[in-house]
Amino acid sequence: MLYIIPTPIGNLADFTFRAVDVLQAVDLVLAEDTRTSQVLLQHYHIQKPITPYHQHNEHKVVTHLAEQLAAGKTMALLTDAGTPGISDPAFLLVRECVKNNIRVECLPGATAFVPALVNSGLPMNSFCFEGFLPLKKGRMTLMKKLAAEERTMVFYESPMRLVKTLNECIQYFGAERQCCVSRELTKKFEENKRGTLQEVHDYFNDKPVKGEIVIVIQGLGH
Repeated sequence: MLYIIPTPIGNLADFTFRAVDVLQAVDLVLAEDTRTSQVLLQHYHIQKPITPYHQHNEHKVVTHLAEQLAAGKTMALLTDAGTPGISDPAFLLVRECVKNNIRVECLPGATAFVPALVNSGLPMNSFCFEGFLPLKKGRMTLMKKLAAEERTMVFYESPMRLVKTLNECIQYFGAERQCCVSRELTKKFEENKRGTLQEVHDYFNDKPVKGEIVIVIQGLGH
């Protein structure tokens, strides 16, 4: 059996009692970054064998892991922060488990885009999650397509690319489109900056940007 376990996006207290129970019971922990996951495990006094599972090795190890699961091993998959599979590795392993009739159970828990969307003040009855925009190929095509998107749009971005991405959003969506940029969610210096794309761009253009970033942008006509 494979458990998909969401991990805190900042505050370690956001981990669930059930997640702790599952991790104490599994045979093996699969981690996007073993050092990051060890901090979490040690915080909750969990001692389990741990092995890397990330975007650079998942194609190589997915079949072997599925074979071990089929033979009776129980594993838990963790990423550095948030829910595995949401802009993080998980899909290949889950698909392999489904194909081989291996039970998969995903626990509920932290995902960065949910609090960012809810506290943005923008419509949340219907939205689209785009994750990270393509870095090069297909980026312009996608931005042009999203310019006509009527639902609230949610993106992930790195702090180094935030200002550039906001500038491109102004170019394709218009400077007056409402948005909210959330960073350091659940941490001590959490910040949610709301305003037009131009206002938010100018705000972050004048200061160093740190932390994980979620951008929420108003849909066309809303």
